[in-house]
Amino acid sequence: MYLIFALILNQIVAHEGCQHEHHNHKEEYTINNLIYAVAILQPDNGSGVSGIVKMISDGQSTTIQAKITGLSDGLHGFHIHEFGNLIKGCITAGPHYNPHGKLHGGPKDQERHVGDLGNVHSENGVAHFKINDDFVKLSGEFSVIGRSMVVHANEDDLGKSDHPDSKSTGNAGARLACGVIGISGPFEFD
Repeated sequence: MYLIFALILNQIVAHEGCQHEHHNHKEEYTINNLIYAVAILQPDNGSGVSGIVKMISDGQSTTIQAKITGLSDGLHGFHIHEFGNLIKGCITAGPHYNPHGKLHGGPKDQERHVGDLGNVHSENGVAHFKINDDFVKLSGEFSVIGRSMVVHANEDDLGKSDHPDSKSTGNAGARLACGVIGISGPFEFD
């Protein structure tokens, strides 16, 4: 009897304030029809690489902006990975987020994983990145919220080399830093 009462009370509290049965909770994190997300990149295995990733979506496309420090100069693969589980570091983030079963590609390709964002370019140990992407979503069935961002040790070949890993990972190498993508409000960073 107590269990039934607890379940009913839980449902009442969960829907408190809802005016109708099909309340859209998306409204709770939409500001001026935009959805914001953030990922704080933490170093993996003592890499010294860290950063911040900001995402803003209007429901059609998503702007992804990042600042990453501690990288060696040059290009480094940058991806959204399937899982937000970082309990054992970046390795437990799983593969690139690929809900449509595509081959690996670059951000301008039609044949690509949703998580394929190409490369960040580091100069003097700092990488600034900005892209507008129609594949990455912050709401709906294929939302990347709760998944993870990962920056890699090597350049992503965008699926265009003969390396055996090219069509799955872009041969981007070890995972240097990662962070879970979470809902945010508006914010600014350098």
